[in-house]
Amino acid sequence: MHNSILVTGANGQLGTVLTAVLQDKYGQENVVASDLRPAPSFVGRFETLDVTDVDRLTTVIRQHNITEVYHLAAILSANGEKNPLGSWDLNMKTWLNVLEVARQEKVNKVFYPSSIAVFGASAAKANTPNNSFLDPLTAYGISKAAGENWANYYFQKYGLDVRSLRYPGIIGHQSNPGGGTTDYAVDIFHYAVKKEPFTCFLKENTALPMIFMDDAVRATVELMDAPKENIRIRTSYNIAGTSFTPAEVTSAIQNIYPDFKVTYSPDSRQEIADNWPDSISDAEARKDWAWKPVYLLQKMTETMLEKLKEKYISQAV
Repeated sequence: MHNSILVTGANGQLGTVLTAVLQDKYGQENVVASDLRPAPSFVGRFETLDVTDVDRLTTVIRQHNITEVYHLAAILSANGEKNPLGSWDLNMKTWLNVLEVARQEKVNKVFYPSSIAVFGASAAKANTPNNSFLDPLTAYGISKAAGENWANYYFQKYGLDVRSLRYPGIIGHQSNPGGGTTDYAVDIFHYAVKKEPFTCFLKENTALPMIFMDDAVRATVELMDAPKENIRIRTSYNIAGTSFTPAEVTSAIQNIYPDFKVTYSPDSRQEIADNWPDSISDAEARKDWAWKPVYLLQKMTETMLEKLKEKYISQAV
């Protein structure tokens, strides 16, 4: 039986890239992207879908005989703090709709993106282990922690094969960031390539876990491909790429663009970052399904600058 895949929130930073990778892997005809509206440049099968609408979700899953759902539709950390109850409602309602329809329609596998935002003051700051106590202090983090428990519930109670990763900040050149606390680490590269000074909204010594987009997408696909019996953790797996501070990424950029200037003007996102780990341990993911990152700070910096330079040159033509 072939895989028939639905991606919700396919226009987002992660969804854009993951959808293209899934199309390459399974064939364009076997991947259905969905969002509130199609992205102008999107090529492939697309359904207009608001995941808060359970009837529409059911229709799409039935119509395409969906066997796997990657549920990426969500409001992220910094944007979520502007409307905490609204972001809780949207994040939870969409996730419970996906779980319930997947159960009823006998979908084989469901992917849930969690986040380092689930960690709060009780988690160790360095090398945070997978089984840390979760006491997040953002609406986004609270919704993600609750979502992990619902993932585990649907697996234990109904046998629904739900799998999840706790993403660090995702850094990619393929799409724009979507309102998260780690967005500075994408924007900084754009400013460097445009030869413009950059104002960072976090303090220069704020270390946060990050992951390069290619690694994040590969981890997602590898987790979903892993044999069911290897997946011991049904809440969510920590995955780590590399951890760095704004000062460290600035220094890595200045090795290539020596004249690049950065100033620091911390805003409300600093408070969110202060509650998150400096680095996380992905020992369980390495052990259970052989996860390993490829991109550390230097390789990531070189790739980002090179790809963005190509992008801006092609746009100028």
